[in-house]
Amino acid sequence: MGTRYIKLFGLICGIVAVNITVFSPGFIGVAFGASALSTAFGATLILASALALLYGTYSLIFKLPAAVPVKQIQTQEDYVEALSHYRRVKVLEEPMRLALSQLERIQKKKATLLETLNQRFEASELSYARFVSVIQEIEHLFYRNLKSILNRLGAFDETEFKSVTGAGSSKLPPALLQERKAVYSEYLSFTSSSLGTNEEILLKLDKLLLEISRLDSLEIGDIEKMPCMQEIDTLIKQTKYYKN
Repeated sequence: MGTRYIKLFGLICGIVAVNITVFSPGFIGVAFGASALSTAFGATLILASALALLYGTYSLIFKLPAAVPVKQIQTQEDYVEALSHYRRVKVLEEPMRLALSQLERIQKKKATLLETLNQRFEASELSYARFVSVIQEIEHLFYRNLKSILNRLGAFDETEFKSVTGAGSSKLPPALLQERKAVYSEYLSFTSSSLGTNEEILLKLDKLLLEISRLDSLEIGDIEKMPCMQEIDTLIKQTKYYKN
C-alpha cells in the first residue's frame, strides 16, 4: 500500500509541475482570456489534469489490484500485492489483514535474530550456521503457508460465495446448498489454519530470540537440546507431514 501512495504523490507532483509550466508567465504563460486558443488550451489542460488525478487515485488507491500468479511470487512486495488482491473481499478482509501483518512482523523478527547472532557469534562458527539454517527453514515454511493460502483463494469466487450465504440461497436444493457451503467453509478453514501456523512460527522466533539472548557460549551439540530448537524442529516436521 505504501508504494501506491508514493506513486500517487509522484502523479500529483507531475500534474502540478505541468500546470505550473503551462500557466506560469515565466514559462509558457498560457492565460485565460488572452485569446480563444489560449483559453481553450488552458481549460482542456485543467480538465485533463483533473481526469488524470481522478483516474490515478482510483487505480492506485481504490481499484482492486490484479491477482499475482502464485508461481511468480518471489519478493516481499509480491506477497503484499497478492494478499491485497483479496483484502477487499469482505469475508477475507480480516484474514488478509492478519497475513499482511505477519509478513511485516517476520521480516522484523528475522532482522533482529540475525543482528543478535552477529553480535554473539562469528559467521564462520558452526553455531552461527546452525541457527541461520533453522531461521531460513522456518521462514521457508512461513512463505510456503502463504502460497498455499493464495493457491486456494485463487479459486475463491466472491459472487458465488454471496449467492450461497445470502438471502437467495434458500432457492437452492438443501443438499446442494449444504455441499456448496461446505466447499467455501473449507476455503476459510484452511486459510485460518495456515495463518494460525504462521502465528505459531512467529511465536517460535520470539522464543528463539529470547533463548539466544541468554546464551554466553555453547557447543554445536547443545543447540539441538535447546527447548525452542526442538519445538521448531517438531513444528517443521508436523507441518511437512500434514501438507504432504
